Parts: sequence; C-alpha cells; structure tokens
Amino acid sequence: MDRDWELFLLPYTQTVDELKIKLKGLRSMYKLRKEHGPIEFVTGRVKPVNSILLKSRTRNISLDKLETDMEDLAGIRIMCPFVEDIHDVVKMLKRREDIKVLQEKDYVSHKKESGYRSYHLICEYPVQLIDELKYVLVEVQIRTLAMNFWASIEHSLNYKYQGEFPDEINIRLQKAAESAFRLDEEMSTIREEIKEAQRNFRFKDEQKAFDLNNWKE
Repeated sequence: MDRDWELFLLPYTQTVDELKIKLKGLRSMYKLRKEHGPIEFVTGRVKPVNSILLKSRTRNISLDKLETDMEDLAGIRIMCPFVEDIHDVVKMLKRREDIKVLQEKDYVSHKKESGYRSYHLICEYPVQLIDELKYVLVEVQIRTLAMNFWASIEHSLNYKYQGEFPDEINIRLQKAAESAFRLDEEMSTIREEIKEAQRNFRFKDEQKAFDLNNWKE
C-alpha cells in the first residue's frame, strides 16, 4: 500500500502539539493560582513509521484500518508528583470538552504481571484541518516519576531482549517495580509536608525576586 506517511501522520502530530500546549498551560495555571499542581511535566510523541509497520504485522492490523485499530499513533504522557494526583488528572481530563475518553485501563491499582504501573486513557480528539474537522485517537498515559523511571528502564531492556526477558531479569524488574511503588506510597504519607515545603520555597523565591526588582528601581 503506497502511503504518504508525513501527510497521514500530520493530524496526529497536530494532536500531540496541541495537547502538550494545553496541558502545560494547566500546569502554569496551578502555579499562578499558588495551588498544588497534579502535573509535573508532559511529553508526547507520534509513533515512528517503522514502529507502526512492526505493530501492524505483530497485531495483524491492516494498514487501511490504522486510524481505528491502532490507538497509540499519537501518545501523550503526563507525569505526576504523587499517586493521588494520577486520579485527579484522570478526573480533570474526563471533564474537558475537547477530549472524549473512550477507554480507560487502570494499571496503577491493577498492575501488569511485569510490575508495570500507569493509568491509560484512549481518547478522541478533534483536529481542525484545512477543510475538515478530523477526530483522531490518542493514548494518554498518566504515571508518577517513579513509575516512569521503571517503565523507561523496562522499555530499554525490551529492545535488548525483544520481549523475552531471562528469568533473573524478570525477577529483578518485578522487585524494582515494587520498590518504586513503595517509594510512591511513602511519599504519599508525607504528601502534605512536601506540598507545604514547596509552597514555602515558592514564597521565598517570589520574595527574593520582589526584593531584587525593588532594589533595581
């Protein structure tokens, strides 16, 4: 099948760009309101063509059904400071009028066998093109920094072993996943103290900037 991949993926690129801007804007809004922000940072990507072709073969997805059957052509990842923030972000996304949540998979409460934890949403997002409004699928992954660190390591090892991990590596990964989750749980127990410390730090930082500006004047 002959396909202009750059043209085909353009709506997905636009989706990722727009959502990153909107979500980063929310993060800034929390900061300006001097409230705890559930979003630490946001990343996004459009699946590379070679990965699309590989997944289409392994999952038996016809190339003419990519738009409906491959849900992660566009991907957004939201990192949160605390586990509790993940659920706040999920609720926030469900309330938005520009995103329609179609599916959700809670791998935070129900981890995968490998130890993987994250919250996945499959969403529909409207993209305004030159002559049409196109609805595209985008996968949103929401996780803590500790979960993301583990997932990044697992992803790298997956390339090395092509998904067939030796038993020893599997056991170590599962132990590491539990250690990461225990870290998240421990941080949750001192969540209010951390938030108060961050508020005090921001206040002192703003006070310094204020004093410096006044001194210059």
